[in-house]
Order: sequence, then C-alpha cells, then structure tokens
Amino acid sequence: MHPDTHALIVIDVQNDFCPGGALAVDGGDQIVPGINALMEDFSAIVLTQDWHPFGHSSFASEHPGAAPMSVVEFPYGPQVLWPDHCIQSSPGAAFHADLNTVAADLIIRKGFRPAIDSYSAFFENDHETPTGLEGYLRTRGITRLTMVGLATDFCVKFSAVDAARLGFDVTVQMDLCRAIDLDGSLAAAVGEMKAAGVTLA
Repeated sequence: MHPDTHALIVIDVQNDFCPGGALAVDGGDQIVPGINALMEDFSAIVLTQDWHPFGHSSFASEHPGAAPMSVVEFPYGPQVLWPDHCIQSSPGAAFHADLNTVAADLIIRKGFRPAIDSYSAFFENDHETPTGLEGYLRTRGITRLTMVGLATDFCVKFSAVDAARLGFDVTVQMDLCRAIDLDGSLAAAVGEMKAAGVTLA
C-alpha cells in the first residue's frame, strides 16, 4: 500500500472514450481491469469526468462547415473540434461499467463551462481557471501522484504536465493509458511530459 501522501488519479475512463463511444480511443476499455487492480494499492483515489453541456463550444457540430478533429483558434489558443461527446447525464458521459468507482474519494468534473474546454484535471484550457483539485490534494497532504486513463496525449498529458508545474511528483503509468494519437500527438505528449519532469513508467 502506498503512503497517504501518494494519490492515484484516474483520468476520464468514460464510455464515450471506450470502443463504441462517440470519441473512442483504441483499447480504451482494456485498461480498466489493471486500473481496478492498481486501486488496491492506494488509499487516496480521484476520478476525473469529462462533463460537457449540450452545444459545447469545442464540438465540431457548433461550427458550421468544420470537420471533427480539425483545429481552430479560440481566445485561449488552439482548440481541437471534437465530435459531440460526454454530454452531461448521457450514457456516454458515464464511467465505464467495470470501473471501480466506489473506491474513489473524489470525482472532479471538467469541461462543463460552455465556452471553454478542459483537458487537465487541474485547469481549464485557458491554463488559469482551476478545477479545485490542487487545493484538495494539498489539504490532504498529498505530494505524489500516479496517473492513468484516457487519453494519454490529451487529458492525461495536460493533467500530468500541470501537476508537475504545480510541484507534485508525477508518474504516468503508460501501460494503463491509451492514446488518440492525432497527427503525432502521442510522441509530442511523451516529449512534453518528459520535459516537464514527469516520470513515464
């Protein structure tokens, strides 16, 4: 069992990111048994959940003529336009049915502000608006994080890099993550995480 100062952060293991979902990540469901087993080694467990309202600004359907997975400029920088996914209270937004959600101490919902997307568990995509996770971890005395989940090159990467910049000791367990790999995004994410001081295990 890891000490109480070490938390497991499980990123977005939701139906829409698993095979058959609206934004399916290849093999996204394959990591669930390993994550459940890993939970047994942690007394502090946090789940994140993508939680978009209908008509979210990051949906390609809200931009006439725009193709899903294309990139446009938002006030806070480049934004991928996604297929509609993880809409609040929809089956797609629910956690994978086999994921052990009972073990979680906290569920952080993100992406619920209509005008701004949120990849990171710590900040919205403007890199300024906090989710509150940092404060929760600090008040519990947590200094070390292990991250797993979906997708390696987006929400896991942004969460890991933000956590490292905030001063946490961060490990991403790569065998319990899966990537979208959009135009080389996985290789870029690996480079960014290493540059930020994240340990890739």
